[in-house]
Parts: sequence; C-alpha cells; structure tokens
Amino acid sequence: MRKIGILGGMAPESTVEYYRIITTLCRQRGMGHRYPVIIIYSLNFHEFISLVESGNLPEVTNLICDAINSLSEAGADFALVASNTPHIVFNEVAARSPIPLLSIVDETGRVAKNLGFTRVGLFGTKFTMQADFYSNALSTKYGISVVTPQKADQDYIHHKIMTELVDGCIIEETRQELSRIARMMADKRGIQALILGCTELPLILSEEVVGIPLLDTTRIHAEAALNFSQSSSSSV
Repeated sequence: MRKIGILGGMAPESTVEYYRIITTLCRQRGMGHRYPVIIIYSLNFHEFISLVESGNLPEVTNLICDAINSLSEAGADFALVASNTPHIVFNEVAARSPIPLLSIVDETGRVAKNLGFTRVGLFGTKFTMQADFYSNALSTKYGISVVTPQKADQDYIHHKIMTELVDGCIIEETRQELSRIARMMADKRGIQALILGCTELPLILSEEVVGIPLLDTTRIHAEAALNFSQSSSSSV
C-alpha cells in the first residue's frame, strides 16, 4: 500500500477523525490490522489561521507547501490536506507539491454527482463559504450548484466553528441552530443535500438530526485516501 501523508492540525479535532476513519475502514473491509502507513504533520493552527485572516494567501501557500515537503521527505507517497479552508490555495500548492495531493473538493464533488445531487448547500468557515473554490469546481466539473447561507447565518456558523468546534466543544443549542439553518435552506432555497465544508462539522451534525442528506467531507476525504493507498492508479 502507498504511504499516506496527512497534513493536519487545522484543527486537531478533525485530524484525529481522519486517522480513526481510515483505521476503522480497514477493519470493516476485512483487512484486520494491516493498516497503511500514515504519516501526520500537524501545523500550528494559530499560525495558519492568522495568515488566512490577514488575507496573506501567498504565505498560506508557502506554509502548506513546506509541510507537504516534510511529509514527502518523511516517506509519504501522496498527501491530503485534512481541512477545507486551506483548499483556498489548493491549486497553487498542488502545482508545487513533489507528491500527488487528494483534493477534498474534488472527492466531495464526485460523491455528490454519484448520488445524483444537482443543488447543494455549503457550511464551513467564512473563508470557505465566501470563497469560490467549491462553487467553481462543483459547477465546472460536476454540474452542481452550490448555495451558501445568508450573511448573518454565515457569521453564526463561522463563530461557532472557531469558538467551539475547533476545540471539540459540542453544545446542543448550537447543534439545533445549525440544523435549523440547514432545513431552512432545503425548504426555501431548494438544496438537496448539505456539504459539511468544515472537517469539524461532522462532530456535531448528523443526518438524523438535520433531516437532509449530508456530505461529510471528513469521511469522504479519508475514505478516498484509503482507496488511493490501495490503488495501482498513478493519478489521483
């Protein structure tokens, strides 16, 4: 199997989930304890988010590229950036990467298309919701429209991610309000499913609570990593 490189720490809670999902899938597939080699590089979250908040995307790119280079030097055959927000510079990073990178956006788009969705909502940090990397990729490659929440709801979602979820803090009131926003988008704006475009969101939201299909980007990305580690294909 190919060695998996995970660039994590953005934030740590979801990095743990990537490792757990990959190893659990191995057992579910009858692989026993034959897990792939997994190399994790955990970024300084404060440094990363400070650069994003300041709009210094060239330095965000440099920070992530340096980490990917470290994963490559440690022996990773390919890598994934275990967070949605850094995909704002994914194309720039991929162009400089010495190893193949799995895009969380492309993997989510493939799953959404295979499930027959043509109009999906997007929750995430404000950087993810207000950027166009999801809408451009899903529209161009998969014919899927992406709908984001209203501005006030975006502010609420971002605040709860940054002050609760990145620290593993799960509050029932937050769960219910996030679910209400999602259901409203389904009822009034016609979304068929919701992209959990922050890898901490699956920690608090489930289809049973929200009541509409959810595209769990953490699970989708982690499963794609395991699949590619077992594949003989040379392209991601």
